Amino acid sequence: MERTGIGQTVAPFTAAATGGETVDSAALRGRWLLLYFYPKDATPGCTSEGRDFRELHGEFLAAGAVLYGVSRDSLASHEKFRAKEGFPFALISDPDETLCRLFDVIRPKKLYGKDVIGIERSSFLIDPDGVLRREWRKLRVEGHARAVLAALREELAATG
Repeated sequence: MERTGIGQTVAPFTAAATGGETVDSAALRGRWLLLYFYPKDATPGCTSEGRDFRELHGEFLAAGAVLYGVSRDSLASHEKFRAKEGFPFALISDPDETLCRLFDVIRPKKLYGKDVIGIERSSFLIDPDGVLRREWRKLRVEGHARAVLAALREELAATG
């Protein structure tokens, strides 16, 4: 499967998410979509990132965007993480790495000095027509959620 680039239409996908939700990209047409990929539930960086998106969630909704966190963790793990942190958005479970591969976020990494294969923290902003408009890779958590919100507002202003 070839990676989707900026300006390209994202291939249709469905994925299981918390709350018994099935995320269907076709059903999300007409809305802005933010997918943020993170390595692991309940780890310090991933918790901080989720909290930042939680704090801005109302502003994303007001701008007409829906957002989902994505990792390879199980739905059970996601449900615990979401409940503990009070995330108002669903978390997508991608154990077979279908979405991870669609967005090319699986990378060799170092973890405590060991070589591992895992998710590179990344975010993708998709327009109401299903076209990838922005991507952030190898990102730092601090200030990221606010930067994504600013980019969404720029895109909205540009499209009138």
